[in-house]
Amino acid sequence: MVKNKIQLICYPDSLGGNLKSLNQILCDHLADIVPGGVHILPPFPSSGDRGFAPLTYLQIEPQFGDWNDIREIASQFDIMLDLMVNHISQKSIYFQDFLEKGEQSEYADLFITLDKINDGSLPPQEIIDRMFLRRTNPYSTYTIKKSGKEVTLWTTFGKTEPSEQVDLDVHSKKTKVLLESFLKNFSEKGVNLVRLDAVGYIIKKLGTSCFFVEPEIFEYLDWISEIAASYNIELLPEVHAHHSIQNKLAQKGHWIYDFILPYRILEALLNRRSGNLIQYLAERSYKQFTMLDCHDGLPVKPDMDGLIDTKEARKIVDLCVQRGSNLSLIYSAKYKDEDGFDVHQIRGTIYSMLHCNDDAYMAARALQFFTPGIPQVYYVGLLAGENDVDAVKIRGDGRELNRHNFTMEEIQQALKKPVVQRLFKLAEFRNSYDAFNGTFNIDDSDENTISLSWKKENTACRLTVDFLSYTSVISYVENGQTVKYSL
Repeated sequence: MVKNKIQLICYPDSLGGNLKSLNQILCDHLADIVPGGVHILPPFPSSGDRGFAPLTYLQIEPQFGDWNDIREIASQFDIMLDLMVNHISQKSIYFQDFLEKGEQSEYADLFITLDKINDGSLPPQEIIDRMFLRRTNPYSTYTIKKSGKEVTLWTTFGKTEPSEQVDLDVHSKKTKVLLESFLKNFSEKGVNLVRLDAVGYIIKKLGTSCFFVEPEIFEYLDWISEIAASYNIELLPEVHAHHSIQNKLAQKGHWIYDFILPYRILEALLNRRSGNLIQYLAERSYKQFTMLDCHDGLPVKPDMDGLIDTKEARKIVDLCVQRGSNLSLIYSAKYKDEDGFDVHQIRGTIYSMLHCNDDAYMAARALQFFTPGIPQVYYVGLLAGENDVDAVKIRGDGRELNRHNFTMEEIQQALKKPVVQRLFKLAEFRNSYDAFNGTFNIDDSDENTISLSWKKENTACRLTVDFLSYTSVISYVENGQTVKYSL
């Protein structure tokens, strides 16, 4: 079902303002650039976190369009949508009914009250300290309107107090029925790929990190994978975690995200050395979605734990910050390094991190496209966008550096940029050349270069990147002749 072609990642309103304009851009300009489809970040009614606090998955936010727009896109492109299996908005009809009626609500069992995981009291601090936290405390207290009673629920995410995002009890039959209804609706609307966002946080078990708790996490993935398959939907679990966890997912046959590749490529280009990247490419599994940029940030911890020297990592981080990036940090002291290194993600556009150097940027994309896997390109990166400092000031969220909303006029201007035209040419080659369906190899390279090749029957291609000069050259066989193409 998943095509070995480049896929686009974008918000429903980030290219022209709505789903109709997105479809127009896809059809008019990107049909040969992203034939692998489009991952549309949450287009549902939401109360916060730019769509990641959904009220429901049965509707499309009216300002973006409606399900007919999704069907129209799906008629020509595969579509991936998100399912936040860990939580739902406190503004949802499900939680609002619970807030009104408390235990008498038909939806009460969707949520995780403290008595479900403890004796009804708050977990002691030493237990909380063991958790991989995404906020100061993993719970929020709400007041039931009918009784005036206060109730404390599990809330992994959310910047407000009480949290805007309320965790779902994945063990509840009510939750399972609800999630299946969402998947069924996706299938009926033409969606065939679903990303399980924040799936690593679904199991709450005191005495553990409450993150990717085994074996329960795999039991859940087996269940939801079977349900999805019955609706002809393929799943992509989204887990930011130590690389050993990604390996476990891959070993069980799941698609995974390559959250290590972005750092390795950035590191190679900034340090102008190939060794760490070559070593990683030689060891990684192939069934991955590759990326350089996304709506959050470039992963560092915990994804790179055990793979990086923090002194060297600080240099990379500091240079990116000098170039305008900002940082997302680890909350839990237990999961910071001994020397205090606590960078969760580097936020900003990959183009800005590379100092808007067109050759370095083309080298980065070429390395991504030649790495085995399904390449995803974030819309800002596709248009070689720079850090949007004004958006951060206006919205107060550091992630907005890399979330610029392009008007139709801005898109037309970006399409004319030489670096974007170069990227599109490279993308067309990656999508059309048959060798990428064959055998991958890392060829002889020295400490300042890397050479990657693909071969299938009568087709063969090789990418050579010089990290000192940032020159990238592809040689490939066409009609029995070797052709060289400088990016």
